[in-house]
Order: sequence, then C-alpha cells, then structure tokens
Amino acid sequence: MPSTPPTAGDLARAGEVTAALALLAAEADPSEPVLLLAVELDCRLARGELGEALGLGERLGPYLDQPDGAGAVAHHGRGELSAATGDPDLAGAHFARVARLVRPAEDDPGVLPWRVSAALAAVRAGRRAEGAALAREHLALARAVGSTYGTALGLRALATVDPRADHQALLREALALVATRPAARLAAQVRADLAGLLLLGAGPDGHLEALTLLRDAETYAAREQLWPLQGRVRRLLARLNQPSLAASRDRIALLTGTEQKVARLAAEGRSNREAAQELEVTVKAVEWHLSHVYRKLGIRSRVELPGALGLAVPLPLG
Repeated sequence: MPSTPPTAGDLARAGEVTAALALLAAEADPSEPVLLLAVELDCRLARGELGEALGLGERLGPYLDQPDGAGAVAHHGRGELSAATGDPDLAGAHFARVARLVRPAEDDPGVLPWRVSAALAAVRAGRRAEGAALAREHLALARAVGSTYGTALGLRALATVDPRADHQALLREALALVATRPAARLAAQVRADLAGLLLLGAGPDGHLEALTLLRDAETYAAREQLWPLQGRVRRLLARLNQPSLAASRDRIALLTGTEQKVARLAAEGRSNREAAQELEVTVKAVEWHLSHVYRKLGIRSRVELPGALGLAVPLPLG
C-alpha cells in the first residue's frame, strides 16, 4: 500500500520547515484551519518572522473560545507567540487554558507539548520549581505513551529548567533519541544546548566536540533559514573564536583551486606528505599552499581547518 503523504505538522516536527511552509501555502481548502494556523505560526517563529507570526496569532483569535481541541491548539499557539514577544505571564495563562481544554485522548506530548511550553514560561516568570515540575510531568507522560519525540522534548526541557539535573546527561540522551527519527530542528536545538554546556567547563576535547555540534546545527539552521537558532549558534562559535559558515564561504571563495584541494586534504587528516603524493607536488609546495590558506581563512593551524571549511571536526582519539 502507498504510504500516506506527510502533513504540514509532520514536516514541521521533522524539522523540514521550508517544506512545511510550502505545503501550507498550497493548501487551498484546509479541513483543520486552526491546526494549520498553529503549525505555520510555529514555523514563522522558528524563522524569526515575528510580523507574520503576529498576523497568524490574530487569526487564531476566533478559536480561543472553543471548548475543545481547537481551543487548546489556539491557546497553545498564542502562548508561544506571547513567549516569543517577551510576556511569559500571558504565555503561562494561555498554557493554563490548554491544560483545561485538552482532552485526555488528545493530550499527546509529542504533538501538543503544552507542558514544555508552560515550563519554559514559568521559569522566565521566576517560577522555577513550577517549571521543573511541569517538565518532569511532560517527560513521564511522553515515556508512558512511548513518544520518542515527546521524550526528547521533555529531556531538553528538564535540562533547561531544573538546576539540580545532570544537564549533559539529559541532553545526550535526547540527542540519542532524535537520531532515531526525523527531528532535525529539535536535534539542532539540543546540539546547541549541549555545545553551550561544553563551553562552560570542558577542556580542549570538549571544545572540539562543541565545535562539531555547532557546525551541524549551523548547517541545518542555514538550510531552513532559522535565523534565531543561527544567531545563537554564531554567538557560541564566537566564544570559540570560530567564524560562521557564511563568513567561511566568503573566505573560501578567495582560495585558488589548488589551495582548496590542499586545504580539504589537510582538514580530512592527511599529512603534508600524503597530500603531496595525492596531488603529485612537493611537500614544500603543500606547505606553501597551506600558509596561504591559513592567511586567507584567518586561522592559525590545520586544527582549525575543518571548522573554517564547514566540515565536521574530528574528535581526538583516546
């Protein structure tokens, strides 16, 4: 039997924001308008398109008084919008309405994660204990119903709101879970969270891992045009004295064809002698080309090459 085409909500949860927006634009006669409005609102907020998101929030207004799942979805969307515009108290009020409106059969923590949203709003409003309790409640429910995506959301939320938790362990568990299913946006968010933690107290090995995580997150964010996430990643890269991929591309364009070949071989771990043999030039020529590469890319050594070229940074052995 042919598989059912993914919905816009499926695509958004998978992190395919561009594809989700394209599908929404092609929807001529939506059967569930409130759900589609909420999905588009989430996509617009992910892209930092606040003007469009505010317009969608207004269109959710007529559904706020509905005493059913449509009302719950509308309040969740308006709550996310309130959180994005810096009003955690109003956001919390919307999420409280979701709690009263959502039916037990529809309370899917992977589809309508209102407890996670409420947890973050509570912490921003200064109610950290409440936020931690909500995150734990979400996580327990997600595990009980077997929602991999919902469980990863809960692990990330708990790592964010509970100061007593083992943050790294929670984020690593979340990252392992999202690796088993399409969830590129959540995976990128978790990678950025984990990289931020590694930058706080890890040594050189941890910083190399952080750089790998950030490069992966930045590549995804750039592809889907998620400017808030991309901005966060770039700020973390700046703490590592690493350029953003956009800046790297401009500099890479300055390299000659031979310099690009030498740089890539070196970034992949080849020695100068191995690169010289593959390119059929002298070792001195490779060294000369590399010195020009370092200058043009604004780096000091071959250790920085993978990041400057937008490649995954190999982790140290041992």
